[in-house]
Amino acid sequence: VQLQASGGGLVQPGGSLRLSCAASGSIFSINFMAWWRQAPGNQRELVAVTTSGGTKNYADSVKGRFTISRDAAENTVYLQMNSLKPEDTAVYYCNANLRRSGDNYNTAMWGQGTLVTVSS
Repeated sequence: VQLQASGGGLVQPGGSLRLSCAASGSIFSINFMAWWRQAPGNQRELVAVTTSGGTKNYADSVKGRFTISRDAAENTVYLQMNSLKPEDTAVYYCNANLRRSGDNYNTAMWGQGTLVTVSS
C-alpha cells in the first residue's frame, strides 16, 4: 500500500492550487485521510482531515480558504487551496489511517510530500 501525492508548484499570492493523493494497493478500509504541511524550521502541522463518516476539520489558519474532499471509490483525497498566502509555503504531506487487506489492525501511511511555494 502506498500514497502518491501530486499537484504542488509555484503560485502567486491570491492564487489557487489543488493537491491530490491516491492510496493504492490492497486496502480493506480507510478510516481517515488528511493533509499536513511542514515549512522550513517548523514542525509538521495538520492542515485538514476528512473521516470515513464525512467529518471534516481544518486548521484555523486555512479555514475558509482550503477545502478537503475525498473520492472514496478511488481512495483519493484532494486539497483545494484558494487565496493562497506566502505563509502557506511548505511541503504538503498526505496521510491516511487505513486497514490493509488481511490485517486486523490499522496502519498510518504517509505520502512522499509535494512542495507548495507561494511567492510573487
